[in-house]
This record gives sequence, structure tokens and C-alpha cells, in this order.
Amino acid sequence: MFFEGSEKKAEVIVNGNVSLLNDVNDDFWAAMVSCCNAQILSSVKNEHCKAYLLSESSLFVWDDRILILTCGVTRLVKSVEYFIKHFTMANIAHVFYQRKNEYYAQAQFSNFGEDIRLLQEYMPGIAYRFGELDGHHNYVFHQQNDFQADKNDKTYELLAYQICEKASNMLTTPGLTPEQIREYLQLETLLPGFEFDDFVFDPYGYSVNAINAKDYFTIHITPQAGISYVSFESSLNLVNMAPVILDVLKPNSFDLLAFNEPNLELMVDTHIPQHYVSQAKVSDTMSNGYQLSFINYIAPQQQFAKPRLLDTTGDNHAL
Repeated sequence: MFFEGSEKKAEVIVNGNVSLLNDVNDDFWAAMVSCCNAQILSSVKNEHCKAYLLSESSLFVWDDRILILTCGVTRLVKSVEYFIKHFTMANIAHVFYQRKNEYYAQAQFSNFGEDIRLLQEYMPGIAYRFGELDGHHNYVFHQQNDFQADKNDKTYELLAYQICEKASNMLTTPGLTPEQIREYLQLETLLPGFEFDDFVFDPYGYSVNAINAKDYFTIHITPQAGISYVSFESSLNLVNMAPVILDVLKPNSFDLLAFNEPNLELMVDTHIPQHYVSQAKVSDTMSNGYQLSFINYIAPQQQFAKPRLLDTTGDNHAL
């Protein structure tokens, strides 16, 4: 059974005229999510953040912004358009849209180019590509305006491909409970003080949201052998957690993405197991002030070519 685990992601920041957390009800978020053919399954909330677990990934809502990730064949850009039409661009400070390469891009209902053409009906923007077109890569689009990111606004992603047979077998075991998967992934150890909301899909798949004050953490797992993919995203430093994550999953390859982390190279030298080889190290400070760094790693048995320095589509530089 095939399922496209690769996510699309959007972050929309509002300008302070509305509190997204307190002034917008669940009916609006349900309608917005339905625009990309996803549904809300459950949610958890604290005074700073509300996290919605979706049939295809996650939605996080803070007072001044939303972050939404969707996988499968969802067309996330339609949910972004719904948000824009409701709040209008006059109340939006910045729009950021990201899309990574898919296993079966031909099965999608749109591509990155079509998505950003829709967004450009509402705003001017700039697009980037991090990584090679025929390898692991991420497309990024952001609104072109005077917005500048706070240097302390940090986000980390770890995207694992082709997890080991032991992990795949465990995560496709019939009858698994959320508690068993949390224990296998050592989430309570990694995330003390966090509130969890998770779901095991039938026949395969797992998603979890976790929040603690303003911090968030989310995992989405497509465990089937041959197409396995596990994504982690958090405001917490995933590089520091990488030794535990990689020891459990033992993927054949993985990507690291970090926003506004100037010490990434030092961190990976300390925390990434040395049997993984970096195929690409690319970084760019975009015009909206976010520094985005991308590194792709492979296990030795997957190293078919000499590691190369990759460039992005802009005037970018290696880490």
C-alpha cells in the first residue's frame, strides 16, 4: 500500500489585529483544513498554543501565526488561500510556503510552480530550491515585503528515509497502540513536560503532536518497507536529539533543515554519528531574514557517488 509521506508546509504570520488562538473557533480551522482534503482528528491546547492532529499531518495555532503541514496528495496551498481570503492580506504580516520532493510527484494534484503561481495572485514573492533537482530537495517560497524574521525564531526538521527493517517491522505490527509507539521512540524521555496527542492509522502510519508552553514537536510516520519515511519538526533542537532518533530508526538517509541556527555545523559534528556521510551542505539567508541550512546524509552502503557541494537557485553559499 502506497502513501506519500512527504509534507508540504505553510506558516502564516498575522500583524496583531487578531488573536488567532483566542478569537478564532474550531469551525474555522476545520473549514480551512478541509480545503486541502484533510480533517481534524483531535487537539490539545495550552495558554500559548493549540495543536490539531489531522488526517494528513498537523496544524499548530499560536496567537500571531499558524503552522500547517499536510502529506498525501493534499493541496495545502488551497488552505492557505482560504486563510488569506478570510483575513485579507492587510492583516497578514508574512507568508512562508515549503514543499519537499515526493516519492511519486506525478500523483500530486499540483506541483510547486503551480502552488506559488496561486500564491502570487495575492502577493509578490521569492522562490528558492535547496538541494539538487534529481535528489533530495526542498522548495521554499516567501512573501516579498519588509518582514524580517526574529533571529531567535528557530525551527528544526529531520526527515528520515528508508528506516531499518527492525523499525519498519515494529511500526507495521498490527494492533499497535500510541503508547507503545511513544515508548519505542522514547518520546517521554526526549520531551519531558510535553502534552501528547497521537493517533495510529489503519493499516499503517502514526502521527503525534506535542506541546509545552510555546514549544511544539511533531512526528509523522509512513513505515512501510520500500517507501518508509519519518518526519520530525520542532522548535526544539532536533540535532541534539538526533543520536536517539537515528539509533532507533537507523535510516539509510536523512535530511536536516534548520532555520536561524548559526551553529549547525558545530552541532552536527558533535551529534551526528560518524558513519553517516554528508552529501550536501547548503545555506542561504533569505530576504525575509531567515537563514535556512540544509544537509543531506547517507549511510555508507548508500554512498554511490563522491559527496558534492550543492548550490541552491539563489546566490547561496555552502555551510
